[in-house]
Amino acid sequence: MLKERGFYKGVDLGGWFSQCDYSDDRLDNFIKEEDFKVLSTWGIDHVRLPFDYNILENEDGGYNEKGFERLDRAIGLAKKYGLNIVLDLHKTAGFSFDSYSENEHGFFESEEYQERFYKLWEQMAQHFGKYSENAAFELLNEVTDDKFIDVWNKVIRECIKRIRVYAPDTIIIVGSYWNNHASAVKALEKPYDDKVVYNFHSYDPVEFTHQGAYWAEMIDKEKRIAFEDSGAAPEFFENTFASAIEKARAEGTDLYCGEYGVINIVSPEDTLKWYKAINAVFEKYGISRSAWSYREMDFGLADAHLDPVRDELIKYL
Repeated sequence: MLKERGFYKGVDLGGWFSQCDYSDDRLDNFIKEEDFKVLSTWGIDHVRLPFDYNILENEDGGYNEKGFERLDRAIGLAKKYGLNIVLDLHKTAGFSFDSYSENEHGFFESEEYQERFYKLWEQMAQHFGKYSENAAFELLNEVTDDKFIDVWNKVIRECIKRIRVYAPDTIIIVGSYWNNHASAVKALEKPYDDKVVYNFHSYDPVEFTHQGAYWAEMIDKEKRIAFEDSGAAPEFFENTFASAIEKARAEGTDLYCGEYGVINIVSPEDTLKWYKAINAVFEKYGISRSAWSYREMDFGLADAHLDPVRDELIKYL
């Protein structure tokens, strides 16, 4: 379904409407029309656009029309250059995947926060459901702890029920816990309907893709690993994705890898090798995906450090 509807190969627009300072300059200028034009030459069919709830919500609980207009403009620019778009709620009131720099807590314990989440998605559906041929919805980025999964499955079902009132044909993407790790997909319930797909992220092995990352508490920040020593062969990714592939097949739906990539500390040559390895498995199993990320964010595909290999690398997105 995803490939046929134009959501097969993508690139993330991280840092534009999420993980940013929310200044007008950032929101208006970090990604411009010329960037969509460049991306349209990379052999992709869509972009994934992370956005935070406070782009659309005011502090008093009302909605910010300018925020909706900004998303509308992004959809329009994508369409102009022949690209579809995934609208990814990266942070909601009460929850963020990023405990390092965000202070959002309580979502999975609070019916009030959950109701606010439903109402935001109802607004999204009313505004953007008309773009069902071009825009997909991703309910929430990277649920963290496995203890949240029972509540999360309940929230997914209720939220989709409400979205469907206004957007019956829009593709909806849902991920599981452990920050959308492939091994957690099996914990998701059966899709609400035939337009719901499973999501996972892959930065495996994290000791390679995140080496030197200042925010990665689980790894030695001083250690450096060459690709040949990382274990990141196609067989590694095939094994890592196996349970997710099995779950999607059993439930009759597709898989979407909404994020994957390599930190800019890694050499361009090793980055290219990693992309080739993971791409082989994506292609073998027809897994749709979107690479993290277009510019900056420590993973920028358009940044100068990848100049020596970019023309080759984009063949393996």
